[in-house]
Amino acid sequence: MESAVRALRIIDTDDGPRGRITDMDRAELTGGDVMIAARYSSLNYKDALAITGAGKIARKRPLNAGIDVAGVVEASEDERFAPGDAVLVTGWQLSETRDGGLADYVRVPGGCVTALPDGLTPWEAMALGTAGFTAALALTRLRDNYQTPELGPVLVTGASGGLGMLAIQMLAQAGFAPVAVTRRVETQGPALRELGATDVIAPDALDLGGKPLGRETYGGAIDALGGAVLADMLGQTVQFGNVAAIGLAASPKLETMVMPFILRGVSLLGINSVECPAARRDGIWRELAGALKPAQLERIAHETIGLNEVHAVCDAIMAGEHQGRTVVDVTR
Repeated sequence: MESAVRALRIIDTDDGPRGRITDMDRAELTGGDVMIAARYSSLNYKDALAITGAGKIARKRPLNAGIDVAGVVEASEDERFAPGDAVLVTGWQLSETRDGGLADYVRVPGGCVTALPDGLTPWEAMALGTAGFTAALALTRLRDNYQTPELGPVLVTGASGGLGMLAIQMLAQAGFAPVAVTRRVETQGPALRELGATDVIAPDALDLGGKPLGRETYGGAIDALGGAVLADMLGQTVQFGNVAAIGLAASPKLETMVMPFILRGVSLLGINSVECPAARRDGIWRELAGALKPAQLERIAHETIGLNEVHAVCDAIMAGEHQGRTVVDVTR
């Protein structure tokens, strides 16, 4: 049927929510005033949680997976967009309450849509995706709060993942000295140094043994882990440094004291890339098409796959065996 949409759809099974490739009618897509013919999506940790059922990301089901999408407007009731416009969507509850980008078509409210800026192709937009946008948002928040290279090196946790690798290169290109934090120091260290990391350390090297403060060592951090590692980083951040919290891969808990905040003036900055206001979002994407665009983006986004290969990559992500970024060509 002409209105059929091929999608990787999250459905309820006897084993819990799982992603399944299926055909659906375009009329079944969740509501919105902009219809996008999708070209590319990407895979993030959040996508792997949803598709494997390891996390209940899709709050209603069935629902199409994929928190990112880039494509071309097919129809629009929003005067800001016209058929043929190249656009992208990241976050905005895609794959949570709205059908996501791992499908032929996506329908969303116009307020969720970002015009693809000059300087980025649709593939590059998804090579960046939520990971790149989050890294750029974190760097922007750091600099807005007076983070400068002179404060010292900036820790990046989860450094061998796509977000971490993008953050390292963006920080290096902006004149900072990123320090990669990964449990795969031996195997990933050389590659992370080539992206711009000035040092590569294991999370254990940050352990303060439960003390609230250690020696002032790092200018700041971009942290994807949370938990004890985040507390340890706060205790080693220099006076007036900043730590941007972007994830909770290790733990959603934070057990610390107020000492880093009141004795050293350290700031903990929360990063919400899902509902970042549209005006700021548009500005950051323009930066990603210009000064913040990683020079080695094609190396970080090392593979482009079709929908049929998504499950295997999601399994690798959940097993901790995935590196960098994976782009999905939804037309394959």
